Amino acid sequence: MKNWAGNLEYASADVQRPESVAALTDTIRKAERVKALGSRHSFNRIGDTEGTHILLDALPQSIELDATGGTVRVSGGISYGALCRELERQGLAIHNLASLPHISVAGAIQTGTHGSGVNNQSLAGAVQAIELVRPSGELTRLTKEDGDEFLASVVGLGSLGIVTALELTVSPSFQMRQRVLENLPWDSALENFEDLVSSAYSVSLFTDYAGDTVSQVWLKALDGDPQLADLFGATAATRPRHPLPDMSAENCTQQLDEAGPWLDRLPHFRHEFTPSKGEELQSEFILPLKHAPEAIQAVRSLADKLAPVLFVSEIRTIAADQFWLSPFYQQQSVALHFTWKPLQAEVEALLPQLEELLRPFGSRPHWGKLFTPAGYDWDQLYPRFSDFQALAEAHDPEGKFRNALLDTVLGTSAARAR
Repeated sequence: MKNWAGNLEYASADVQRPESVAALTDTIRKAERVKALGSRHSFNRIGDTEGTHILLDALPQSIELDATGGTVRVSGGISYGALCRELERQGLAIHNLASLPHISVAGAIQTGTHGSGVNNQSLAGAVQAIELVRPSGELTRLTKEDGDEFLASVVGLGSLGIVTALELTVSPSFQMRQRVLENLPWDSALENFEDLVSSAYSVSLFTDYAGDTVSQVWLKALDGDPQLADLFGATAATRPRHPLPDMSAENCTQQLDEAGPWLDRLPHFRHEFTPSKGEELQSEFILPLKHAPEAIQAVRSLADKLAPVLFVSEIRTIAADQFWLSPFYQQQSVALHFTWKPLQAEVEALLPQLEELLRPFGSRPHWGKLFTPAGYDWDQLYPRFSDFQALAEAHDPEGKFRNALLDTVLGTSAARAR
């Protein structure tokens, strides 16, 4: 069994597909080591185990609206595509989406996955309550009123429990327009960076860091918002574009300023399009927004080394949140995302140099993508990191939900160290 990209084969000795929450809790209670898998859209071993893998796709897939509370309760294994179609059918929306709608809700939130927008929190920002199964098999529900337990568990890396359901804030459905700009001069982009990324509801820059221009800027604006009078020296695309210049845009969401529902504009790719597998790797590094121009300039100095292994890089922004291990914890952020060619050895050889270059800016890696786990001072990057370690030890002293990657990040649990 492999992950979405096909770059790693899971190490589990057993695979279970429980068809009920009761069966799930029983499996967890009996297992010595266990991890859950959703859409498997992780590029590292954060979801791996040498014990039992639990696939969540056989659990009841429910979407339950609470019109009075303004929330929707969803089963953890459901995809954002399925959730969004049902919300739109009922005239509702959520605030943000990742570039792909095919990822599972629980897995995306547990690893800090996000969309873009200076005023838009990551996908975790919508969470009002979380239900998860502890190592003992106990099913627990946490809400904002639970304080620290809630703030630690939402972006929990799968180390505090297996998520069975989440309650998310919803709002009335809204219309959006999407347009693409081309050939934005780097000097203009960096000089006006915060104005540029604040110029629409969601903004993404696509680049290979070489040359004098940013190849594409994707602007996702609320319908009715005025168009930019000044395009910062870029020109508007006259035909639909794919982030990769040589690829057809037929599977991308509608562009050219044509208004449409939020779920058909916020992602980069259409819901009905199933992305190909095994053709890319991904890394992403998140740092304070104020450091964006200097950090981007530093990465540009590596353009020649990036070129042989890079398909494209995407630059996005994300609003601050309060989740202890969220890469956006207490900081308005910029995310430098790298879509690599399927050259694992070459990418892993380059990553330490890229990570060292970004270290002075307080770079935090995306938990579900390729990075060097032993290369970070986690206590320095995350003010509540030691508190999270203590909570994980308290809830899972035997390390049932741990694996090699989590042991490297969190430290080996006391019971496993003996």
